[in-house]
Amino acid sequence: MKNLLAKRSLIRVIESFFTTWALMKAGRMEPGNLLTVVFFFLVCLFYRYVDEHPRLIHQSDPHRTTVAATILSVIFSVLYVAVDYPNYIATLTNPLFRIGVLVFVFVGFIFLFYYLVKLLLGLCSDKEWLQSILLVKRDAQSSPKFVFYQRHPGLCAFLLCLIFWLPYFLYQFPGVMTPDSLVQFEQVLGVTPYSNHHPWVHTMLIKLIYSIGFAITRNMLISLSLYTLFQMCMLALSVSYFINTLKQYRIKPIIRFIITLFYALVPYHAVYSVTLWKDILFAAGVLCFGCATLRLYQKITAFNLAAYIVSGLMLCLFRSNGWYAFLLCLPFLLVHFRKKAKIMFPVLIGIFVTALIIKYPVMNGFHVAQPDFIESLSIPAQQITAVICNDRAISDEDLDLIENVVDLTYIKELYDPYFADNIKELVRAGNQDYLVNHKLDFLMLWLRLGLKYPGDYLTAYIHQTYGYWYPDSFYPVAEAEGVSATSLGVSHTPLIGGPLVIKTKEIAIKLGSMLPLYGTLWSMGVICWVLLFCIGSAFVRRERRKFILYLPSIALLLTVLIATPVATEFRYVYFMIFSLPFYLMVLLMPVSDTEQN
Repeated sequence: MKNLLAKRSLIRVIESFFTTWALMKAGRMEPGNLLTVVFFFLVCLFYRYVDEHPRLIHQSDPHRTTVAATILSVIFSVLYVAVDYPNYIATLTNPLFRIGVLVFVFVGFIFLFYYLVKLLLGLCSDKEWLQSILLVKRDAQSSPKFVFYQRHPGLCAFLLCLIFWLPYFLYQFPGVMTPDSLVQFEQVLGVTPYSNHHPWVHTMLIKLIYSIGFAITRNMLISLSLYTLFQMCMLALSVSYFINTLKQYRIKPIIRFIITLFYALVPYHAVYSVTLWKDILFAAGVLCFGCATLRLYQKITAFNLAAYIVSGLMLCLFRSNGWYAFLLCLPFLLVHFRKKAKIMFPVLIGIFVTALIIKYPVMNGFHVAQPDFIESLSIPAQQITAVICNDRAISDEDLDLIENVVDLTYIKELYDPYFADNIKELVRAGNQDYLVNHKLDFLMLWLRLGLKYPGDYLTAYIHQTYGYWYPDSFYPVAEAEGVSATSLGVSHTPLIGGPLVIKTKEIAIKLGSMLPLYGTLWSMGVICWVLLFCIGSAFVRRERRKFILYLPSIALLLTVLIATPVATEFRYVYFMIFSLPFYLMVLLMPVSDTEQN
């Protein structure tokens, strides 16, 4: 027994040493820094705590916990080291030393994430403990002081969101309009032809509300502000629907209230609620789609089916990648709802057919131009460009093929590893028709160069996508304000202002880059990791139903990682940030695998 304890202690010391090495490199510390000693002892104590934790010792299925913790720790370590590794070997020139340091640091991260994930999975697997924290007892009495909130949590959430978002509406009146917003507004006014580059259905929704407002007021600013108010209400309604869903699952009022504050007080929700982007209502649709699916587990009602249909159509039509994500999810949804096929199959097929009709016959009837071919090729274009800019050897035949499409004279000056629009515009300025007519040739070119220069391709891919999965990158969030320069007749016309308002808004936005813990709510990478952890927990707890709840977000994230033109665009995954409390509540609360009607 003593030998076993001594062996376990020695292993723990070795693991702690490698983890300390990893933390030292990640924290940009020198080996002689006293904090490395502090880290070592803290890590030793933490690993011992996890080894001896009673919930891990007595859990029902330790093997699944070990498997999930191992897989997730490797994934998290790969995602972290893939971006940060140049800093670990910046001062080293010997290849053997460089490889050795990278291997040891990688192993240290695996140990760290393994123990951390194992502890969290163990805690999340204790259903009785979680239910005592989360759920209201069936015979519990409502507090007389908060009876209105407990009876009408959705209404309270709706009103709280609007109250705390209202100052942003008044300051940003008639709404935040970036160049993308103005492109859609030009179509609303008939200045430019219809295009589905930004979802045409969303543009038509803006046009509908704007036209009604303008017919009544004859004022452009007021008419635009009506759409902004509509968007705010829709976003707040999605929060209300989520909070009411939690009530149906008997989640405690205090937890529902904290979640409401997340939506009402975290400032990027307020800024986005008044920003005229397709991503905002799309995020509301994704959240409602998940909540409606969750409600249909309990009971099929006309209201829940209506919410499912509307949010499903929003998923398909309010972002182009949403359509592909829905197509990816559809077979799994059909299998999942097979026992309720008489009701759910017509609903799912109806969403598919309706979206299909709108996207093709209806749009064709209105002469809506579809996005050009290069728009979907951001990452392949960046990878090929990286090979060219790195002066790699390319055959004359392949080089001629590329030059039939673009002029390579200024490609090095234009290439930005984190932003694909420069290269896309270069293609548009060249001969994009040749690219369209020789798709197979360019596919083979992309494959040939990838096999020849996999390192360049991998580096280009990391540069183009890291913001969505790396948890320690900085990018400005919700800093857009007012109306971009335009001759359309609209401008930023704040109804409130002054130094106090401006400074308060600036501080609220900047706190995300200043405060620890709170700052993780501003990190796309952290929320991506949370989503992966939630899936791992569902595996450990054998809760198959939860996979279908996470599937739309995973499918959407994959579409972003396949075709994103920008490495760190927060709004592209705003659906994920907006659904963060949904992921966590699904993780923690019981979701029965038993069918109900």
